[in-house]
Amino acid sequence: MLFLAGFTVVVFSVIYGYIGSHGVLAALWQPYEFLIILGAGIGAHIVSNPGPTHIDTLKLLPQVVTGGKANKSMYMDCLSLIYDILNKSRKEGMMSIEGDVENPQQSGVFSKYPAIQSNKPLADFIADYFRLIAAGNMQAHELEALMDMEIDSRLHELIGPSQAVQKIADAMPGFGIVAAVLGIVITMGAIDGPMEELGRHIAAALVGTFSGVLFGYGLFGPIASKMEHIAHEEIKLYESAKATIVASVNGLPPQLAVEFGRKVLFSHGRPSFNELESKVRGR
Repeated sequence: MLFLAGFTVVVFSVIYGYIGSHGVLAALWQPYEFLIILGAGIGAHIVSNPGPTHIDTLKLLPQVVTGGKANKSMYMDCLSLIYDILNKSRKEGMMSIEGDVENPQQSGVFSKYPAIQSNKPLADFIADYFRLIAAGNMQAHELEALMDMEIDSRLHELIGPSQAVQKIADAMPGFGIVAAVLGIVITMGAIDGPMEELGRHIAAALVGTFSGVLFGYGLFGPIASKMEHIAHEEIKLYESAKATIVASVNGLPPQLAVEFGRKVLFSHGRPSFNELESKVRGR
């Protein structure tokens, strides 16, 4: 809920500072100025991005408020899942995991970790590389290179919404100027009217400039930054999985392999050695 708290601070500071300087709050209510600015921004977003980016952006917006899904619990589930698969393959042979990696959504091993199973790209990522290990004789460096390429592609997908929203944030001040210029055009059309009417038109035009800057730096910019953080936190799941699987291919036992994956994680979300040990030993 930090996003809501921060946004509340932004709005309160601006509005209270304005009222404290003897401003009239009603003068800031210019719905047609908002329509011009926000409508132009949304239209530009639609024009400049492909359909999947729009869908990903809409899916990501709730997480901007509630927080990303990638957290310590999910990191532990990811490492524990890989540990279980490695442990099963060591005890029962690589062919024993064939059913699990062929269909992760129906797998008994994957079903122990619903947070990972519901994240289909991540579940498929893990299953695909165990399938390659079981089917072929790939060297560790070949597997790692292939993983790096896929992770890089996945990062571009995850970060796409934040880049798209950031471009709209950068454009908001410009759309604010558009709204202000249109307001001045209206003012010039009423130049022979009373001064009170001219003042209202000029105030409305200035609110357009104000709103564009506020929307850009106080709303859309922070949303884009939050989306970028969420993307980097999720990509750590893939990097952790890669480190664990590669360590296993290099001959390390599951207990040590998952430690490689744990060390890749950001410190604020990384489980301790004892936490992870208790998790996997509990299985």
